[in-house]
Amino acid sequence: MSEDRKDRRYGKNRNDRKPERPILAPRGDYQTLLSFQKTQVVYDITFRFARRFIEYGDRTRDQMIQAARSGEKNILEGSKAAVVSKESEIKLTGVARASLEELLDDYRDYLRLREKAAWEKDSKEALYVRRLGCRKPQNYEIYREFVETRPPDVIANIAICLSHQANYLLDRQLARLERDFLEEGGLRERMTRARLAQRKSPPKR
Repeated sequence: MSEDRKDRRYGKNRNDRKPERPILAPRGDYQTLLSFQKTQVVYDITFRFARRFIEYGDRTRDQMIQAARSGEKNILEGSKAAVVSKESEIKLTGVARASLEELLDDYRDYLRLREKAAWEKDSKEALYVRRLGCRKPQNYEIYREFVETRPPDVIANIAICLSHQANYLLDRQLARLERDFLEEGGLRERMTRARLAQRKSPPKR
């Protein structure tokens, strides 16, 4: 029996069918995004680092915490906004990326002003943190021992390594979002396509 005959038999028509592609874009749980997990770890480390090692009243203290928080929260907000606005998701993800870059520069300043060495990209310390960064899911507990027992320059270098990892993930995420937007458009384009498809459907019987 054809699909149309089945529809008529059960009192349905083709106009009642759901569109093959939804108008509202599906959105996964932001907590499963590795970029979010990694950025949340950076925030957790930065909050503790700034409160322990940067003097109260120093503007850098609040700026670092706010930059780290902005990175985390903008990924969250962008993920939620994606349901109705791909443009907002791209914009907020870009804000998260910029916030992490600002934080990264603050950590570099911390090391430079105190004449502490920044780890080379392929140093054994950086490679060790990179291996820790491969664990899934990412969370603060993986790094707690180091944050609570190592000197501030080591913690700063760990945060720098993790910030680089988060930035890499966000760069890939932004590239994918931009590609999806070019191929599929935003909510307005999806609504237009859905209306046109509806008009082309055979009239109800």
